[in-house]
Amino acid sequence: MRQRRTDPTPWRGSSHITDSAFFADQFSTAEMRSVFDDSALLQSWLDAEAALARAEVEAGIVPIEAAEAIERAAKADRLDWAAIKRGIDETFHPIVPVVRELARVADEERPDAGHYVHWGATTQDIMDTGAVLQTRAGLDLVVREAEAIERVLARLAATHADTPMAGRTHGQHALPITFGFKVAVWLAEWRRHGARLADARPRVLVGQLGGAAGTLAGFGADARGIQARFCELLGLGAPPIAWHTARDGFAEVAFVLGLYSATLGKIAREVIALQKTEVAEIEEPWNEGKVGSSTMPHKRNPMICELIDGVSRLTRQEVATALGGMVGEHERDMGPWQAEWEWLPRLFLLTSSALAHGRRVLEGLVVYADRMAANLDMTGGLILSEAIMLRLAETIGRQHAHDVVYEVAMSVRVEGRDFRAALAAEPAVRDALSEAEVAALLDPRSYLGEAPWYARAVADGSPQSRA
Repeated sequence: MRQRRTDPTPWRGSSHITDSAFFADQFSTAEMRSVFDDSALLQSWLDAEAALARAEVEAGIVPIEAAEAIERAAKADRLDWAAIKRGIDETFHPIVPVVRELARVADEERPDAGHYVHWGATTQDIMDTGAVLQTRAGLDLVVREAEAIERVLARLAATHADTPMAGRTHGQHALPITFGFKVAVWLAEWRRHGARLADARPRVLVGQLGGAAGTLAGFGADARGIQARFCELLGLGAPPIAWHTARDGFAEVAFVLGLYSATLGKIAREVIALQKTEVAEIEEPWNEGKVGSSTMPHKRNPMICELIDGVSRLTRQEVATALGGMVGEHERDMGPWQAEWEWLPRLFLLTSSALAHGRRVLEGLVVYADRMAANLDMTGGLILSEAIMLRLAETIGRQHAHDVVYEVAMSVRVEGRDFRAALAAEPAVRDALSEAEVAALLDPRSYLGEAPWYARAVADGSPQSRA
């Protein structure tokens, strides 16, 4: 009989998949969890409280000695977490127990220093500012991973700028493209997300200090100066006005993270589709020991891409929740705000998973150029029917040419005829085009259009390709 686990290392207890002992590293990353765990959350509030005390020194509200004591006390590991937890359960309030505990430790540093903790601020000032500090740290990780993915996409686009493959529309062969062109479309989209995020950061990374109703009434004559200094100390911008019920900043963050995850979901779906046994043009990285199926030993399933797809679906749902959070009443509304405490960290955690696993897939992506070439010939040249039609149109007109090539193409599909032979047997084609011209037109490399140029231009980041 198998023995139960008895070693002294405790299992991490969690009921959420982003912090699961089994699945956390699939649905989030350790780095992002460290940005949003309880220690980081508490420290973000304490950083805001310390900055508030320091900002109020210059306004003559808080003595310098008291502010310094508060700063020394404002360390998450110095506070009694159990006391905070009991306080939250008893008061049903998230910050009052923290303020009490911070004041207690500050008094240990200097008698009566705790008297000045949280002076003039409201709960949401501290929690919103803390959330912005966490958001900044989370976005820094997002940007780092996004830039790494951008570099990988640029390399893939350039490397495969001339690698021909079947372009597909409505799931069917359409025209020849190159794999580099396909990747360049992803890359251009990815760069737009980066531009959106860079544009959003100054709007989002602002402090919150308005007092009970956002008017700064409790801060005295130098209220705006205190607010500006508070934000400056934290490295944040000063808001043009209180945003207690104006949640568009976090909604914008959600939107950009949703865009990143959606693009990764799209790429993952493309890998899944092109990794199908019948297609086999690309494959996500495989390592020894990776298992595709518990019952079919031969399977090499795109498990990483399927995870990205699932995570992407979850992140897109959170965007809708974020937009719902913008609908709050009056000057403060705790209902939609409390929902934010859950969805904002969750969105960052899920996005971190999509980014980490997306990077892994793209860095190790296997490209089967020979299979791409073979699939181009799968329809016996039908993929180049447009090339034939347009050349023929120069002689007999576009619509007539379309009708002629359509009839030939349908006969090929129904009767299993060879496309080139069927074209040669068609009088309208035979009268207008020589066999050599038809053969040249049926070479996929002759009908790539600007695909190679676009792949290289986007990979290089040329201004025209960014337009």
